[in-house]
Amino acid sequence: MPEIKLEFEDNNLARLLYGDLNKNLTTIEEAVGVSVKARGNELTLKGLKHEVELAERALQQLFELLKAGYPIYPSDVAYGLRILERSSKANLKEIFLDSVYITANKRVVSPKSINQKKYIDSIRQNDIVFGIGPAGTGKTYLAVAMAISALISSQVKNIILTRPAVEAGESLGFLPGDMAQKVDPYLRPLYDALNDMLGREKVLEYVERGIVEIAPLAFMRGRTLNSAFVILDEAQNTSHEQMKMFLTRLGFDSKAVITGDITQIDLPRGKQSGLVEAAHILKRIKGIGFSTFSDIDVVRHPLVQQIIRAYAKKEGSRKSKSTQQRSRKK
Repeated sequence: MPEIKLEFEDNNLARLLYGDLNKNLTTIEEAVGVSVKARGNELTLKGLKHEVELAERALQQLFELLKAGYPIYPSDVAYGLRILERSSKANLKEIFLDSVYITANKRVVSPKSINQKKYIDSIRQNDIVFGIGPAGTGKTYLAVAMAISALISSQVKNIILTRPAVEAGESLGFLPGDMAQKVDPYLRPLYDALNDMLGREKVLEYVERGIVEIAPLAFMRGRTLNSAFVILDEAQNTSHEQMKMFLTRLGFDSKAVITGDITQIDLPRGKQSGLVEAAHILKRIKGIGFSTFSDIDVVRHPLVQQIIRAYAKKEGSRKSKSTQQRSRKK
């Protein structure tokens, strides 16, 4: 079996590359299937040719990231391997070092896949961007990070986060409290993203001062949103009327990011999703960007990627059977 030896010139960075108790190397072994043996600042890779080559590219590029001051964790190793497996010419420095925002606890928010990098670039280049893909691909989180970055750099004066309050298996009428309390659970993921990046106290301050607004989509009607960064989350649950209403709220010096997962539509059967329709009729308009994500871009627990694939396979099989049944009837 092919064997490659790698030697790193900086012993301290080599230890950081290996990770605590060699966890980063273990991640490579499990993900790629190679054998990785460390001796000082020298690594020996052994396995199938394509596996060894992938591990070598990953280790060399991860080492360059460390030299640039980027800390490497097992999750970064997994993301890097995933990127290089799909594109051998990808440059991890161009992706990982594209710092979008630094959180309250000094954590860097940056893209972790090629599609996330394209999404960030699209938001920078366009005034309206659609981010469409499964849960856990960073659509909303990165959009919130971009919004905060735009606010802090005075590109916008306000951040407005909104979602449609669509019932997913339970009725709003049976939830306790007044209307504001009833819709609050639907907006909680947006608060979570803000709290994670700004800290709870800063978020409360911004909300009280009206700099950050988090509200159900219905509250957007009749408004003109100037100098604002507006995010519409869970857009797959908007109707035709709601999506049209939202898109026509945008005023001068504003940006809008619309995110959604078209595999998780909670609208009544037979009612078309405003997101699906918008993606079809707006795709040729200059200044509107579309970013599509897949299970390969999932940045949550590794099992989430497998869950998404399993459901996609099941739903694909169901659609195939339905198509076959209709063909027989004809």
